[in-house]
Amino acid sequence: MNPFEKTLKQLKSHFDSGLTRPLSWRSNQLEQLQRFLTENEKSLLKALKSDLNKHPSEARLTELQFLQSDIKQTIKALPKWNKARTVSNPLLAWPANSQLVPEPLGTILILGAWNYPLQLLLAPLIAAIAAGNCAVIKPSEHATATADLLARQLPDYLDNSAIKIVTGAVTESQQLTALPFDHIFYTGGEQAAKAIMAAAAENLTPVTLELGGKSPAVVLADAPIQVAARRIVWGKFLNAGQTCIAPDYVLAEDSIKEQLIAAMKQELINFYGKDPQQSDGYGRIIHQNHWQRLTQMLEDEDVVVGGDSDKNECYIAPTIVDGVKNNSALMQEEIFGPILPVLTIKSAADAIEKIHCHPKPLALYVFSNNPRLLDLFTQQVSAGNVCYNDTLMFMLNDEMPFGGVGQSGMGRYHGKWGFDTFSHLKPIMKRSFRFDVALRYPPYSKFKDKILSWFSH
Repeated sequence: MNPFEKTLKQLKSHFDSGLTRPLSWRSNQLEQLQRFLTENEKSLLKALKSDLNKHPSEARLTELQFLQSDIKQTIKALPKWNKARTVSNPLLAWPANSQLVPEPLGTILILGAWNYPLQLLLAPLIAAIAAGNCAVIKPSEHATATADLLARQLPDYLDNSAIKIVTGAVTESQQLTALPFDHIFYTGGEQAAKAIMAAAAENLTPVTLELGGKSPAVVLADAPIQVAARRIVWGKFLNAGQTCIAPDYVLAEDSIKEQLIAAMKQELINFYGKDPQQSDGYGRIIHQNHWQRLTQMLEDEDVVVGGDSDKNECYIAPTIVDGVKNNSALMQEEIFGPILPVLTIKSAADAIEKIHCHPKPLALYVFSNNPRLLDLFTQQVSAGNVCYNDTLMFMLNDEMPFGGVGQSGMGRYHGKWGFDTFSHLKPIMKRSFRFDVALRYPPYSKFKDKILSWFSH
């Protein structure tokens, strides 16, 4: 017997009681989540430091403040999002009133990721609560300090009859995904996503998959090199490169490639000093298996910056690699670490051709002052998210959805898009008893066909 069947049954019963539907309950739970983040800030920062060596400033920006802003915006906009959305009616159905009425899906399973163990677990929960759902949330077992803190403290703030937290590893994830939840939300890697999707298919459970991929950063010759270098280095080496939307590789026009590498090297010194291992602002690899995978990727490569590592500390220096071949391990899969290959391109068209050699990326970054060239990328490159002349910054805009396309994921969230992901927009048409036109009823005739044809145009 599945040990979580009883939990799901209890959540479904609570959802069916209607207690999660009032906006007052939803707002209260979001305010409680806000309280949890505020009152436990020091402990959360300590846990994130323990798991990933995140500097408090980085952790605040990318985790706590991100969530606080999301909650604030959600509470403010919730009454508007939850309103019925009126749509027009065809002439033949007149008089009628047609609406799309948001209703919660029911019970949601949220599987978090280890690289941003707070944000990537609680941001989907914010949307699920806002839409009026019950939820089971499972933190990543790899970020143990954060998972333990959440398991201990979060239940003190939330409605435990509607929101459950489950800890564990792969076995627990498999047991949960085997159950008939109304929606599964997963953030992580491609292989686990395939297993989750297969399990969900057994119950016809819809899924949202936030994955990753090889997100390119293209630097064209007209771009301000120093600014481009600074923004690429920040986006790549934040969280020691363990960010799903980090630039995975750089495509630089041949005339400026050496200048760009020199500029990135200088920016790394500006950020982390000459010895990043001693910098309190530079993170660590999550565990030794991932450290081993990354260091093996560097074998036989032309390292031009960094390359140092320390297994005991799970440390890998910010590393830039030149002259990478297409068959290199660095170009065959998402790196997900502090290693940045730089490849040469002849033109924007050449960059687009190289990007097309890989599956659709989660993010696309292009640095150029030429609107025509930027438009070329807009038209010819499919990506989950696009940011021109910077990296990562689109995540700060709660008016834009976040999600992948193709192998980089399916579904989207953030702001209203998260509310809609965890809602069913139920179409409702209410007709009047007046004007019951006989044209649609038998017996049929050529005259009726002609009139109905006119109505349908």
